[in-house]
Amino acid sequence: MKIALLPAAAALLASCGGAADRTGNAEREEASPKAKVRTERVQLVPVDQVSTFTATVEADQVNNIAPAMGGRIREIKADVGSQVRRGQPLVAMDKVNLSQQQTQVATMKRDYERYKELYEVGGISKQQLDQAKAQLDVAEYVLNNLEENTTLTSPVNGVVTARNYDPGDVAGQYPILTIESINPVKVKVNVSEAYYSRVVKGMPVEVLVDALGSEVFQGKVSLIHPTIDPASHTFAVEILTPNGDQRLRPGMFARVRMNFGTNDRPLLPDRAVLKQVGSNDRYVFVVENGKAVYTLVELGVRIDDKYEIVAGLSNGDNVIVQGNNNLIDGTEVEIVE
Repeated sequence: MKIALLPAAAALLASCGGAADRTGNAEREEASPKAKVRTERVQLVPVDQVSTFTATVEADQVNNIAPAMGGRIREIKADVGSQVRRGQPLVAMDKVNLSQQQTQVATMKRDYERYKELYEVGGISKQQLDQAKAQLDVAEYVLNNLEENTTLTSPVNGVVTARNYDPGDVAGQYPILTIESINPVKVKVNVSEAYYSRVVKGMPVEVLVDALGSEVFQGKVSLIHPTIDPASHTFAVEILTPNGDQRLRPGMFARVRMNFGTNDRPLLPDRAVLKQVGSNDRYVFVVENGKAVYTLVELGVRIDDKYEIVAGLSNGDNVIVQGNNNLIDGTEVEIVE
């Protein structure tokens, strides 16, 4: 009898033990706490569509001062850094050729006056008089050229940025002086082709120069280049910026901020946005039916401690803003205030 009862007793004990295990697991499952999180409802707010591009400061105009024909330099009246005015004499060239041409023109003028008298009394033909006048016109043209190339003047208001010769040198392939007009300056920037239809002439922009701290300079789009660079997929834009105090200098590194209006977009605290390990993807967790749902988002501009969300969320979504660090897709959560 005892031997017959042993299997039944064993089965009963096993049955009781299995029931006890299931009861314990259920109790443990009920006891495991849900992740506590704080959330924020997505609301659409107007967001300025501001984009920033790197740029370079350039002179508005660059003029190279050189004679049209070679010659010896007698005097240079400005040096690098000199402020010059339009029409100001800068370089005096040798005057030997000028003096010879002045003498020749004076002689030809006297001859022409005498020919006119002879023509009036029938001493020469009309053709001979016209030939003398044509020769005088050519000589006067050469004289004017020599005068312009003997005293070289500045064509603009600006500053001397280069000097390549000294008095006594013979002018050659390089300009004697280089003059740059720097009020206003030209800020040149390459803009992504995505903005081609949104950049317009006269559009106001902000210019920041790292060398001058946080000061903001105001400028306007003056020229939009008509072609797209196929390698960089950008197009060149020129911006004129007033520079009365001449603190902006050609060659400076700059950043240009362009405002393309406003769009209604979600703004989320930066702590709500997480970065996917091993990629540049950004994501958030949205609470749906008591669970955290992994949601990819596309970021726009950063405004203080918030991110503009360009894509991935809709108005009214309940986004986890605190307690999201250790969550995985589908985790049950409890929203706390």
